[in-house]
Amino acid sequence: MAISGPRFIPGLALSEVLYEEAVEPILRDAFPGLRYAAARIGSGSEVLGFDTPRSADHEWGPRLEIFVTAEDRAQHGGAIRRTLAERLPKDVRGWPTHFEESDDPLDPVGRMQSTDGPVNHRVDVHDVDGWLAEQLGVRPAGAEPTTREWLAMPQQRLAETTGGAVFHDGLGTLTDVRRRLAWYPGQVWRYLLACQWQRVSREEAFVGRCAEVGDDIGSAVVAARLVRDLMRLCLLLERRYAPYGKWLGSTFGRLPAAEPLKPALRGALAATDHRTREAHLCDAYELVAALQNASGLSAPVDPGRRPYHSRPFQVLRAERFAQALAETVTDPDLRTLALVGGVDQWADSTDLIEQPQAIQATAHALG
Repeated sequence: MAISGPRFIPGLALSEVLYEEAVEPILRDAFPGLRYAAARIGSGSEVLGFDTPRSADHEWGPRLEIFVTAEDRAQHGGAIRRTLAERLPKDVRGWPTHFEESDDPLDPVGRMQSTDGPVNHRVDVHDVDGWLAEQLGVRPAGAEPTTREWLAMPQQRLAETTGGAVFHDGLGTLTDVRRRLAWYPGQVWRYLLACQWQRVSREEAFVGRCAEVGDDIGSAVVAARLVRDLMRLCLLLERRYAPYGKWLGSTFGRLPAAEPLKPALRGALAATDHRTREAHLCDAYELVAALQNASGLSAPVDPGRRPYHSRPFQVLRAERFAQALAETVTDPDLRTLALVGGVDQWADSTDLIEQPQAIQATAHALG
């Protein structure tokens, strides 16, 4: 249950108050001259702007990330945490700064609780390079990620890294790396778009084929997968990192393209026969294809629906868009790769989001 009592305010606003009214004065007094950045980035629904009162039931509240140099973290990191534990106010705008750790091994989270003693706070101290290695599996603080590293970074993690807010940056490093990670390099972007169209092309005829053999459930499942792929395709076209499933629809809903597309996508999901599903999906294909043509990223392709070879299924033949985009990819490393794509396009596991070692293993395998 969400904590009752204090008036809910968005978590980013709460973190800003925590920094300005509590953390900044303490750091200025106890560690004069310390160069640092203060931000609320990383995991948490508030970083993406989707927190609600429900979010307050775990790991939500007055939270902050402090970034110092690796040397200062080694020398002062422990002292900073201890000082804040002793001197932070017990609450900010009525929300406790103390987090009680759960003893449930199946639910190892912290929840806000009042305390009379030292505060078990959520002001974490990092160095930028180390945090990026844990968050993304690479260390791009001082250099542009390689092509293979870009493909190995989950979009959810990139959204967490570049979202949220930076309240102070006395180092400059955090602001610089967030700017460089704000979106894919042009060649990587074109390759990922080609791969996303290729994903659509692989399954668009299956809606009819499943139904033809009496598998209506299978037809509906394929239609839902295609709806998801079209949503992610729109996010790629609009230069927005796609979050994982919980926030995918919410993020898609903020795009300018969402409103015109929603009737077709809802129709495909709600349909009870494959012909209706197919018709709604074709409406959606044509709308997204028009967006692709309008982007100017490749030569225009006829966006109209058409038969699937000699079979009685209506499709877009999305591979035509994949090929048009692939022809614009000139990066020699990318041109050696099949149209399989980045990690989000060939793996669908929350382990890639929740377990940094999985990200690192992926980066190593691709590198």
